[in-house]
Amino acid sequence: MKLRMTIKHILTFLLISNISIAQNYFISKNIFKDSVSFNNNLKEIIKIENLNFLKARDLDSLKTKIKQEVFLGDFSSAINTIKEYRNQSAINNWDGNLLFSFEVFSITKLLQINENINFDKALNKVITDKINNLDEILLIDLKKELDVKIENYKKNKNINIESLKNKDSINGAFANVLMESIIDYQVLSQVNNRALQILEKKIQEKFSTETYEVETSTGAKLSVIVMKRKEQKKSLPVILTNNIYASDKDFVFCMRAAIRDYVGVIVNTRGKRNSKDINEPFEHERDDIYDIIDWISKQEWCNGELGMVGGSYLGFSQWAATKKLHPALKTIVPQVAVGIGSMDYPMRNNVFMTYMLRWLDYVTLDNFSDRTNFDDSNRWYELDTKYYKTGIKFKDLDSLNNKRDTIFQKWLQHPSQDFYWNSMVAYKEEFAKINIPILTTTGFWDADQTGALYYFKEHIKYNKNAEHYLVIGPYDHQTAQNFANNELYGLKLDSVAKVNFINLNYDWFDYILKNKPKPEFLKDKVNIQVVGTNEWKSYNSLKESSNISLKFYINNDKNLKSVFKRPSIKSFFKQSIDFKNRDEKRKYYSTAVDSASIGVGRVAIESETLEHDIIINGSFTGNLKLSINKKDLDIAIDLIQIKPNGEVFYLSDYIGRASYAKDSAKRQLLKPNKIEVIPVKNASFVSKKIEKGSKLVLLFGVSKSKYWQINYGTGKDVSDESIVDADIPLEVTWYNDSYIEIPIID
Repeated sequence: MKLRMTIKHILTFLLISNISIAQNYFISKNIFKDSVSFNNNLKEIIKIENLNFLKARDLDSLKTKIKQEVFLGDFSSAINTIKEYRNQSAINNWDGNLLFSFEVFSITKLLQINENINFDKALNKVITDKINNLDEILLIDLKKELDVKIENYKKNKNINIESLKNKDSINGAFANVLMESIIDYQVLSQVNNRALQILEKKIQEKFSTETYEVETSTGAKLSVIVMKRKEQKKSLPVILTNNIYASDKDFVFCMRAAIRDYVGVIVNTRGKRNSKDINEPFEHERDDIYDIIDWISKQEWCNGELGMVGGSYLGFSQWAATKKLHPALKTIVPQVAVGIGSMDYPMRNNVFMTYMLRWLDYVTLDNFSDRTNFDDSNRWYELDTKYYKTGIKFKDLDSLNNKRDTIFQKWLQHPSQDFYWNSMVAYKEEFAKINIPILTTTGFWDADQTGALYYFKEHIKYNKNAEHYLVIGPYDHQTAQNFANNELYGLKLDSVAKVNFINLNYDWFDYILKNKPKPEFLKDKVNIQVVGTNEWKSYNSLKESSNISLKFYINNDKNLKSVFKRPSIKSFFKQSIDFKNRDEKRKYYSTAVDSASIGVGRVAIESETLEHDIIINGSFTGNLKLSINKKDLDIAIDLIQIKPNGEVFYLSDYIGRASYAKDSAKRQLLKPNKIEVIPVKNASFVSKKIEKGSKLVLLFGVSKSKYWQINYGTGKDVSDESIVDADIPLEVTWYNDSYIEIPIID
């Protein structure tokens, strides 16, 4: 017999016993008889849940608290918590648009209650007042905050409600999920469309927007959007962005330029927006951007000078533009730029990633970007898992997405850094011809950091006089394109790390295109924020950024006194990797308070406790002495810090194919059972103070992951290998004079 209690009894019981957020609440099927009954019962639960969020400080908890307060009708508290949320997210009100709709809804409700006026009338007044008084910089990004698919929120709400129909209880966590889905739909459905209409009217009052269809020299027709201030009559420098992600957000890029007294121009790539051409990512930017710049430079609103800006693919596009450099292009600001080919995307050191299929599905699905499929993480996780579990050929990965992807298949035909990739951007000596000033930004945890640094290093290598500045710090793919939040992945950023990259970009454009002073922030060519020191270090070159190194020897002997000393006695340890086994138990490196997944095919090698502080400043390199019973393997390494309190901190990583380690353009298979030395290059860059009492740990070994190609070692094209090739386990002998070399500051 099941004990059933009313919500009222549950409330009394919980208030007495102070039960935590994990509490289960019994519910009656009668609560579904009407929406009023349902909401009243849910409100009683959320009142209890709200007690657990009174001291919320992290962003996720604060957001839940805000929605609880709106749901419960505590609008004054919600407004105050929204202010706290924005301050917690970023300094200087950079995130001043966050939860705009909830703020407007709460103010409207208070106005309706206090002045006894109609909700719709109050809503129009509040939205109009907010937008009219909004700083122009925030006005730009408000459209991104408002432009959401309301139907998705309605669907999510209905799914959550339906899931309760056959249940007699609900736990606290799901009660909050349910509440959030209900209040999200209620608020956004009433506020966003109305706010967008008022915002559009405001933008149209301030800016003129024109659209064009421009034909290139090869006959392609591209969509172009041009925006400038309405009162602007004279010609101005142009800020151009080449964008494959066609959407209404294109106007944000244009407005960022127009609001700062430039002409903002967006060109969408082939097959996007109104273009009827075939969408072939990366292949045509070199020629198409040259033609677009040529067209722009001849328009009456252009003074003959252009700069380019944008991140990720948009960053790659700028490097493509330098392959065939137009004289009107005076500077580029590539942020978190994709390095096309073997070094970054769609490969990392010649190892293809499964993510490439997800991205291609996203950008080629339609003329306008629709993130519905792309953002369905469960769908892609299941696809990657199926690839791993079934052991199919990597070239058949697209069959799991129920369609043959011609671009995916084309890319797989180029596992080397060959002519196909090199035709898209400058290669080797071609970098010497790039004589325009450049500002590169990236982050320690930017997914395309290796691409951004590749371009920087190659440019400096072949053009000794290049005016090329680098900014790198504790940022990821998003924040290095926009602005630093106060916290990233649990790391509280040093105050000096809180940089607004959008502002920095335009200070740079003012320097190059308007003859204003160089941004004071750029102290030298290389600018690195050292985590944990609250300082930026500036150098004339990357080579100068570390003056000594720490060799971490690959030795699995648990009795070893120091991994930082060259072993006096030569030895080795062996690994056996069974590629047939796909049901391995996950292994962890654990401390008393934290843990890190080691990864299949890897071992954890721990250093001794550090006796003094060190500063890691750069990308680790290394030489790995090994022998295998096959012809190839993929090597994976993570470098992590174990803090004195036992917390795990991820520093940097490496994945690479041994047969390409010496030359990314030419595969050199290993000889079975022969000792070889494999160089480690192109690991990710990090700069951080490592405190006395810490340990360094290498998660080291062979890559065997659902997120990457699996290299079975036959010597065939890896994309054509499968679990059928896994009859014999991979046997690896690692010699103890192998090492990873970690750059540090003395």
